[in-house]
Amino acid sequence: MTFEQEWAELRAAAAKRTAMQTNSIPADGGRGGGGGADLVVNRDDLGAIGNDAYDLLGRLAKEGDIARASTFEAATALTNGNFVSGSAVLKVHDLWQTHLKTLLDACARISNHLDYSKAQHAKDEAKIEGELTRISVLTEYMN
Repeated sequence: MTFEQEWAELRAAAAKRTAMQTNSIPADGGRGGGGGADLVVNRDDLGAIGNDAYDLLGRLAKEGDIARASTFEAATALTNGNFVSGSAVLKVHDLWQTHLKTLLDACARISNHLDYSKAQHAKDEAKIEGELTRISVLTEYMN
């Protein structure tokens, strides 16, 4: 067999392997790798959920703090008036602040994570597209 014949056979085999890898899925209907469904990310869904979390964060920061000053003043006045309930009101005030901060942090994390996921998915998509473009150019060159 001459070099030209062997080279032509190798090019044809490589083109066939590449076409099968990029243009088909396994016969069992699964996706490559683990056999399960691919990760599907809908950017519109991520954006809507992230936006809702951001809106909730803003509302909680504003509306969750409305009674803070008056509750603290009431606790102080009750304590200064020698009422036992003053320390209980102050405890409620402190617990509310702690839970509010926890909830605000959770909303911020959700919003930030979804923004990150959306951006990372776009980067991954661009990277995969670039790699597939290089393979298709190589395939065209080999034909």
